[in-house]
Formats: sequence, structure tokens, C-alpha cells
Amino acid sequence: MADALRDRDEMLRHLRPELRPGRWVFVVSEDPELAAQARGFFHEDEGLTLIVPEASARDAGLATDLPMRQITLAVESALNGVGLTAAVAEALARYGIPCNVVAAFHHDHIFVPADRAQDALAVLETLQRKADD
Repeated sequence: MADALRDRDEMLRHLRPELRPGRWVFVVSEDPELAAQARGFFHEDEGLTLIVPEASARDAGLATDLPMRQITLAVESALNGVGLTAAVAEALARYGIPCNVVAAFHHDHIFVPADRAQDALAVLETLQRKADD
């Protein structure tokens, strides 16, 4: 991962936010079939949090009242990069857009309410443009 970016300003210049298809919900479930469909998961003291397709959660009888869309930040950010999450969360917060950030090895993934996904994408594209100036 030698080319992964660590500098906040450099990461923002290469942000390239991409709205991904699908609608996702965060649920708590130990169901192995549901876990197999998860986009991501995290073991918490209270149980296994899964990020699953909205339809799968509905079929399992779980709450789907906050469907999310995924925006992938295509910049390859280093795991020890500083400031990207804060800059993204701050920019979205200025517009009242909640976000849940999942950091993976190559990219960060932002989950935002489905009805605000286009707004969030526009905010992040503007954040990248401003970093280019």
C-alpha cells in the first residue's frame, strides 16, 4: 500500500466520491444467513452489527426505517492517514446530513440516509473541488 495517501489535503484532492447502488440498513442479528449477505459487520458488546440489504432485513422481520446509501471515497487513503474522516463528517454535518463511516483497507465508505444521498454526494464533490483550489 505504498501509494496510499496520508495527508489530509492530498486525500481530499483525490476524494472521488462514488454513490453505489443499493439500499442498506444497520441491524443487530446473529442470523448466519443474514450475516452472509452483509456488506460489513462489527462485533459489539451488545451483539453483531450487520450492514445488510434493506430487502433482506425486511424479509427477516427487522427494522428498515432508516435505509442508507453507500458513498465510496475512491481515494486510496492509508489506514494511518489523518483528517479525512473528520473533514467528510464536518462537511456533511454543515448540511445536516448524518453519516456512518466505515474505514476499510483501501477506501472509506460513507453511509448516509437514502433520501439525502444525492445531497451528500454533491457536498463531497464540492469538498473535493475546494481542495483542488
